[in-house]
Amino acid sequence: MTSTTIATTTAKEIASEFLPRIRIYKDGTVERLMGSPYVPPSPHDPQTRVSSKDFTFSHNPNISARLYLPNVPQNQTQKLPILVYFHGGAFCIESAFSFLDHRYLNRLVSEAQVIAVSVEYRLAPENPLPIAYEDCWVALQWVTSHANNEELDDNKEPWLLNYGDFDRLYIGGDSAGGNIAHNLAMKVGAESLSGAVKILGAFLSHSYFWGSKPIGSEPKGEDFEKTTEYKLWDFVYPSAPGGIDNPMVNPAGEGAPSLAGLGCSKLLVCVAGKDQLRDRGVWYCDLVRESGWKGEVELFEVEGEDHCFHIFSETETENVKKMIKRLASFLV
Repeated sequence: MTSTTIATTTAKEIASEFLPRIRIYKDGTVERLMGSPYVPPSPHDPQTRVSSKDFTFSHNPNISARLYLPNVPQNQTQKLPILVYFHGGAFCIESAFSFLDHRYLNRLVSEAQVIAVSVEYRLAPENPLPIAYEDCWVALQWVTSHANNEELDDNKEPWLLNYGDFDRLYIGGDSAGGNIAHNLAMKVGAESLSGAVKILGAFLSHSYFWGSKPIGSEPKGEDFEKTTEYKLWDFVYPSAPGGIDNPMVNPAGEGAPSLAGLGCSKLLVCVAGKDQLRDRGVWYCDLVRESGWKGEVELFEVEGEDHCFHIFSETETENVKKMIKRLASFLV
């Protein structure tokens, strides 16, 4: 064996894995084994007639978003609700620019008639948590900075200035993105957004919450600690104080702030009957109701479906339509 071959073999030695999603090599490279391909934005989606474009609003660090605008009449003067959206993917795969999220947001934006801003936050393990939370907070502050500024400059987006109704601002996400939406709603409850904008509502769909003790139908004993949900948190946030009971993943963990501090007026929690995260979603909804929070909370369940079925489904089945319509009716 030549020295060159030895060097190459050593360079590609595996350091760690989080199968089936990701592999990290000792040379520092990261291989993502799952995730849908990137697709470009579309000036006019042929199925939904939704327009999309990409915008980089922060250069240090580099953070961007894909914006979506429904098909609106040229003479329309009525402003549209705004959704700041956080994609799923276990904090380590997928993208605001990936095929699955692009198709999903075209469907949702068309049905709901909202402007959507899908945030391209940085991913673990190269950028471990809490970086994703920080990026999404910067994105939310950038969106609300348009509220009282009618002048276009290099860091302003004309769709938000011309069409956005900042009295109807929503945040939402699926899976890891639902976790992000919860944590940002908590942060908004403690800190002000630029432009003094308030969040009207948040949807948390199939959200990733977990903890050190099983609840409901979750696996018991050693099997619980072998679950993907249990092991994921340490992979994406190895320095998390309190580990899997950190309040950002366990809203009832030690030292967690009261959910009465959620910084929105209404909350929609979506679960799927066959999803391993289902019981955590129901539990979270109950925690909010018991917290003394003054807003309106609703639990919406689609039975017989698995995790994020409405994103993965190639066709618009009756349950996909039901899910999209429920999200859309929330965003009014």
